[in-house]
Amino acid sequence: MNILVAGVGNLLRSDDAFGVEVANRLLERPTVNDVTIVETGIAGIQLVQELQDGYDAIIVIDTVDRERAPGTVMTIDYEVIDVNALEHNEKYDLLADMHLATPERSLMVARALNVLPPIVKMVAVQPVDVDTMAIGMSEIVKNAVDVAIEEVDRCIALLQSNELT
Repeated sequence: MNILVAGVGNLLRSDDAFGVEVANRLLERPTVNDVTIVETGIAGIQLVQELQDGYDAIIVIDTVDRERAPGTVMTIDYEVIDVNALEHNEKYDLLADMHLATPERSLMVARALNVLPPIVKMVAVQPVDVDTMAIGMSEIVKNAVDVAIEEVDRCIALLQSNELT
């Protein structure tokens, strides 16, 4: 199983740097067969370009507000909107500016281009703050980085053993 692990986020928005930090830490380790790790930051179109290489699964690492306790790490089965099912104006509103691409928009574009893998997971953390312009994550989110790395490793192992779909 060929797996893409993509850390996304904005280093200038406090806890939103989480996905970037996790990906960078994963990149420091020895490579694992059939696993590609990338850090795309806020370059959503880069994520789409990476997916053109063909993968069986993607694990996106990011922050997400699910109204949990800050620092909570979650694994989410990610549902990607089919833009072909939307009306023209809805498509335009969602996809007009890929420079402001969120992971959600990037994955929608990947689906529309038929490069989205059949398995889409997200390993995410509940942030304290992603809106304030600040360099450096909150202490509780920093402490969640190791937990997220363990969760990414667990997801990879389950995907490779065909136990996670």
